[in-house]
Amino acid sequence: MKANMGSLDKAIRVILAIVFAMLYITKTVEGTVALVLLVLGGVFLLTSVISFCPLYTIFGINTCSKK
Repeated sequence: MKANMGSLDKAIRVILAIVFAMLYITKTVEGTVALVLLVLGGVFLLTSVISFCPLYTIFGINTCSKK
């Protein structure tokens, strides 16, 4: 896996993951929507940690500044 995510992209995903987790913890959203957001937040966090997004590969997107 070659890194295809830049710093800004990773930061945005981490922030979204935190927001989704807070919405779940505070029970602002509940039910199926809450679980979907929690899973999506986990995926965002995982892809940020490994700096690789499989969807970026499919669509030919690369926000990483490293060559």
